Amino acid sequence: MKSNLRNEIKSYIVRSGYTMQEVVDLLSEDYGWSDSVSNLSNKLQRESLRYVETVQLADALGYDLVWQKRRDK
Repeated sequence: MKSNLRNEIKSYIVRSGYTMQEVVDLLSEDYGWSDSVSNLSNKLQRESLRYVETVQLADALGYDLVWQKRRDK
């Protein structure tokens, strides 16, 4: 499961037209993140990205995170 989440987030990065380095640079500039690609890669690998970091990452990529109630089955 871990690689699926990591790959999903990486696919959003690619679809947004960014490289990992460009995203890390944006996050460093806008939110004070570490400017290390390996730091972000390790967080994705370990699934240790905090919720606030996820929101910031989505914002940097031009996405909004939306909580939506599931439909009853």
